[in-house]
Amino acid sequence: MSAIGKPRTGTIVLIHGLWMTPRSWEQWSDRYTASGHRVLAPAWPGLEREVEELRRDPSSIAGVGLGEIANHYERTIRGLDEPPIIMGHSFGGALVQILLARGLGVAGVAIDSAPVRGVLPVPLSTLRSAWPVLGNPANKNKAVGLTPRQFHYASTNTLSHEESQAVYDRYHVPGSARVLFQGAFATFNPRAATRVDFRNNSRAPLLFIAGGADHIVPPKVNKANARLYRKSSAITDYHEFPDRSHYTVGQDGWEGVADFALAWAVRNSQARA
Repeated sequence: MSAIGKPRTGTIVLIHGLWMTPRSWEQWSDRYTASGHRVLAPAWPGLEREVEELRRDPSSIAGVGLGEIANHYERTIRGLDEPPIIMGHSFGGALVQILLARGLGVAGVAIDSAPVRGVLPVPLSTLRSAWPVLGNPANKNKAVGLTPRQFHYASTNTLSHEESQAVYDRYHVPGSARVLFQGAFATFNPRAATRVDFRNNSRAPLLFIAGGADHIVPPKVNKANARLYRKSSAITDYHEFPDRSHYTVGQDGWEGVADFALAWAVRNSQARA
């Protein structure tokens, strides 16, 4: 029995994005646990330490790539006693797509998802958000962070500067630049770590959630990504929350996003079963 007297209703695996750690899921994890779910939020390889430690020494994340990260989550999920709902934010959303393509999970939710190989729109706001890293090829195998100003533009643009600074202080860590380079140049690499089979009819249901005011992954990127799955008979849905930034998992009103994501995932996983 859970802490609120309800039986467990399934396992949820939460996958964080670049420049974050599992701490970014703390509110979602508490909410889902209180609803009776078993919630796991594993860190990317090299990010198993606290935010403050990683800021002091981010060397453990330098050079870590998407293939390594995806394999890490695959091992974790295959080791569970039941297939989980898999939710991911930003590059965590791309990892959800990769893991579902590998036959994992009963449902997947990709929130403000970084695009996988084949998604072509590259809006100016996306380029501006990523340029602090991509603008210097020497960054490729380094751990690179954003300044508070860069973070505010890319992730928390609907928040005040003071609110954004509080989010930055609580959650931001340097990220593996290799992940961003792999995502940005996937179109030119037929063996890209972000390639998936869009025609896979047997994968679990997949929901894309977009924030209407997201700078780093604007809605049209999520829409373009979702459209590629029209080649499959597997369930693919798209839902947009207006006026929400890339930090939709934490800004005011996050509860509505979390509840929508869970309700969709539970409903569609049960329908598929």
